[in-house]
Amino acid sequence: MNGRFKGKVAIVTGSAQGIGAVLAQKFAQEGGTVVLADRSPLVREVARNIEQSGGTASAIEVDLETYSGAEEMTLHAIKTYGQIDILFNNVGGTIWTRPFEKYEPSHIEDEVRRSLFPTLWCSRAVLPFMVERAKGVIVNVSSIATKSIYRVPYAAAKGGVNALTASLAMEVAQKGVRVVAVAVGGTEAPARRIPRNPLGNPFELPEEDKVWYQEIIDQTRDSTYLGRYGTIDEMVAPLLFFASDEASYITGSVLPAGGGDQG
Repeated sequence: MNGRFKGKVAIVTGSAQGIGAVLAQKFAQEGGTVVLADRSPLVREVARNIEQSGGTASAIEVDLETYSGAEEMTLHAIKTYGQIDILFNNVGGTIWTRPFEKYEPSHIEDEVRRSLFPTLWCSRAVLPFMVERAKGVIVNVSSIATKSIYRVPYAAAKGGVNALTASLAMEVAQKGVRVVAVAVGGTEAPARRIPRNPLGNPFELPEEDKVWYQEIIDQTRDSTYLGRYGTIDEMVAPLLFFASDEASYITGSVLPAGGGDQG
């Protein structure tokens, strides 16, 4: 463990599994205190693992697709640790993968609610505490899938995250707050313990959906200069860098971490 984040308190949303869980673990390993927020009870297991490894963590189960959930998360962090230095907005992810004309209107709403609103709500809830201290960093998880096939609503939501990053950074720079984003690429990860799609994990879906999902995998891999998916660690590293004091002169930027695919 080194001390890059010693004395810092971070919230990591969507931290029950995947990138969020590893991000929280590595932040704690580097000396930081972490609040893990997710609507799955699995988030408490991740927090326990961090504490058993010598880190400092707490977990809260909240629905971050609502402002009330984001507010509850924020007040929990303030009440428990007295400050919020960094917010990692990690909630999001494609739910359905299909040609746009095949999306149900309710599916479109669900995609935007999942992959845009949590970033808006959490940023709004945390920002007053950062502005009051004239200090803080908001790190948004975007995606290179802003230019991809079969997930137009998700792409639109992440495009909104990119716009939020640029606009909010301009607005709060003189108030001591940085706002940045990493557009993550295709990532090799274990099967999700809680699938995003209500029908199950990708290869448990109906045959037609499986075909579309495989085409997304192929398109993602073929679009990268490196010709492969990235690892979770390769996504977490730039997120941690952007949150650190090493990136103190970077704000408003969206960094593609897609093996050369600019999204």
